[in-house]
Amino acid sequence: MNSLIFVSAVLLMAIIVILRGVKIVSQADMVVIERLGKFNRVLSGGMSFIIPIVDTVRSSMTTQEQTIDIPSQSVITKDNVNINIDGIVFCKVQDAQDATYNIRYFKDAISKLAMTTLRSEIGSMELDSTLSNRETLNSKLQGALGEAAAVWGIKITRVEISDISVPREIEKAMNMQMEAEREKRAIQIKAEAEKEAEIRGAEAYKQSEVLKAEAIERMADAKKYEQEQIAAGQRQAMESINDAMAKNPQASEFLLAKDRVAAFDKLASSDSTDKMILPYDVAQMIGSMSILGDSFFKGVSNANTNS
Repeated sequence: MNSLIFVSAVLLMAIIVILRGVKIVSQADMVVIERLGKFNRVLSGGMSFIIPIVDTVRSSMTTQEQTIDIPSQSVITKDNVNINIDGIVFCKVQDAQDATYNIRYFKDAISKLAMTTLRSEIGSMELDSTLSNRETLNSKLQGALGEAAAVWGIKITRVEISDISVPREIEKAMNMQMEAEREKRAIQIKAEAEKEAEIRGAEAYKQSEVLKAEAIERMADAKKYEQEQIAAGQRQAMESINDAMAKNPQASEFLLAKDRVAAFDKLASSDSTDKMILPYDVAQMIGSMSILGDSFFKGVSNANTNS
């Protein structure tokens, strides 16, 4: 009976030892194992075996991304403005051994380091830069925290400044400044628009005057060309008449007769009643008699004068 109890106890202890020697680790966890108080290895996801009593679990950590709050704190900017600022740090454990043995509480250490780094960065920036360049501030914080946390086996994935609060007086002054800037910008835009309109108007007027001048110049050239062509035609006609008269003396009589016929035709077609048409010979005789009469009367007048 005693031997059965002993055997049962031994089997129970063996089962317990075997069960304690089996470690099942979750996929997202890492377990640090010490052997006789000294680091032995890091167990990752899956089933592993350890030596009971000899091997012990030192720490267990998750590989998932974690968030660490940066408590709200009062910070003075470069231009001596007191603001309140807070944020969030996102990190992941990459080396469980360093995170276990190089730092005691890495979350607390990262939070305090973020606070001091934030004070230093804000102290080198003016208020306007702090409010408008959050991305730059986030990048600087991530770089500074990443260098320090790498020694602890922690990777800083990103840093976000969640809120920046300024005093009410400063906020009111900033709103007034923004309103003044908007009015100034509106005036500048209006002035630029008016200037642009005047420039465009002047350019349009200039272009119109240029086109008018070009049109006048072209008309003058056309008129000049027309006159030159008319003069050339007249000169050519006169040269042709002179050549014809030189070759044929009767050509001049032909031209005079042609002009008389044209004048007679025009006179005949007139509606005037105060006209008398005579043959050419009669008109020539009347003209000759008129000349003789004038000569006779001049002779008589001269004789009376001499007597």
